[in-house]
Amino acid sequence: MIPRRLDTSLRWPVGVAATTWAYTWRTTPLHRRERDGSWEADGPPPLPPALEDERIQAPAEGAGPLLHRRYHGRIRDGRLTAAGLIEHLGEDPNRVAPGTMAHFEKTKGEPGRMALGDEWVVRMPGPWDGPVRVVDVAPTSFRFATLEGHLEAGQIEWHAADDDGDVVFGVESWARSGDRLSNVMHNWLRMAKEVQLHMWTTVIEEATELVGGRLVRGIDIDTRRVEVD
Repeated sequence: MIPRRLDTSLRWPVGVAATTWAYTWRTTPLHRRERDGSWEADGPPPLPPALEDERIQAPAEGAGPLLHRRYHGRIRDGRLTAAGLIEHLGEDPNRVAPGTMAHFEKTKGEPGRMALGDEWVVRMPGPWDGPVRVVDVAPTSFRFATLEGHLEAGQIEWHAADDDGDVVFGVESWARSGDRLSNVMHNWLRMAKEVQLHMWTTVIEEATELVGGRLVRGIDIDTRRVEVD
């Protein structure tokens, strides 16, 4: 376990290089806010008991602060509804994943659909490569929980909503670093955090292309930081 984690973490300069290049050419406005949060308001959603076992890597098992992060973009003039977008993403998340940085490999469950209990491994050149399990599926959202060996400890959700003719698409995470090493890479050196930000904002940009619309007002990134004893 430790050698694999160390190997994954040592690959983070590739992600840093990709982020630097992308930042050079990025034109989408990013509106970033970071503030203190609380566990009561910003803690992760409860897990279904039937899907919770010793392989789930919950925030209590992680290191460093809990980060509750929301990435949202408003898509206008698209051809898909919120439910249509989530249906497409549930069939294959790689439709919007940045191919040079992340690739979803399904390890459990039927191909071409997102169902409770399905498992994936997200392959990345940065220090949060790891396995996840689907713990919630709805017509306009699905949510993953990290599994043992992931370099984060928590949950992440992809969701969409129809709003006055637009589609609002977002990625929301509730997570701590999976161990002390990834905590240093994410919260102290911070470039790993920027690589992650680049990944999820790129997912929103690619979702906009999939919907066939255009982003209005750029992408909002809201971070709530919760210190954990």
